[in-house]
Amino acid sequence: MSDTTPDVTHELVLHVKHGLSSYDLTLPATSTVDELKRRLYDLASVPVDNQKLLWKGIQRSATQLHQAGLKNGSRITLVGVSEDALQSVHRAEADATRRNEILRGREARGPTKVRDTSALSSSQAQFRFHRIEPLPNLPNPIQARSILNKLANDPAIVHIMRAHKFSVGLLTELAPHEHPGLLGLNVNAGESILLRVRTDAYDGFRNYAELRRVLCHELTHNVYGGHADDFKTLNSQLNREVAEFERSVKVGTHTLSDTNGYEDRTSNIEREAVVQAFVLGGDSSTPSTHMADSREERRQRILAATVSRLEQEEKEIEDRCRG
Repeated sequence: MSDTTPDVTHELVLHVKHGLSSYDLTLPATSTVDELKRRLYDLASVPVDNQKLLWKGIQRSATQLHQAGLKNGSRITLVGVSEDALQSVHRAEADATRRNEILRGREARGPTKVRDTSALSSSQAQFRFHRIEPLPNLPNPIQARSILNKLANDPAIVHIMRAHKFSVGLLTELAPHEHPGLLGLNVNAGESILLRVRTDAYDGFRNYAELRRVLCHELTHNVYGGHADDFKTLNSQLNREVAEFERSVKVGTHTLSDTNGYEDRTSNIEREAVVQAFVLGGDSSTPSTHMADSREERRQRILAATVSRLEQEEKEIEDRCRG
């Protein structure tokens, strides 16, 4: 009878993909799936209980790697949210709950006098788009101007322009047939910003949220040319500040989280995702244990998907920007 016992000295080199990160692991073929998960926790900070692993030919009932369908060179997809991101979700929920309680208290006390903050100092007024011009030779220039005006006067954009002292001479549009590969262009660090607001076929206009994200990208070029790490960090911070500003408006306060200097790009993307995931994650009422587990799993899925989407959006914009 032949010996079918696996060679315990045989090792598997495994390639793991988690979001935009990749890891190479070397483990004995007789290692267990739990041992693989513990190694991945050390690398990606995704708790073992929150990890979902996917690979070709997966055998979920097996415990050892060679029995579970893994071979030397196998590619694994890790789905799961890091501990830091989960903690950020919980902090965001607690913060929103506290703010909602404050708002309910204010409503119970009746109307209060609101301080007028509409008047701007001359120093604040200079941080804006000084001119807005659509391309008059293209269809629907009035609607194009309306979209450009909406972007220029978007409260979140106005906020980051004042906070970061951005001044842009001209906000205008890119003609798709003249610049088929570009979504945005910043000329001379803010002399003008051009955005591709129209669809390729000139039969409509692109999604507003996408346009605003491209605008944040081009505003970052007021500070940095090219797409090095400093650029990516500031660009991620601007998008995160836009998301946080909108959340603060939604819950009725303009108090934003403070940061000392720029956080790294990954932290900014995760914090932006936390804001968006919180809004999508449902209410904060107290559920049963089963419902709480389901809601937590849903939040994790939303957060992981949001992080992935934001990273992909940034990559596409970067690839289609002449920085």
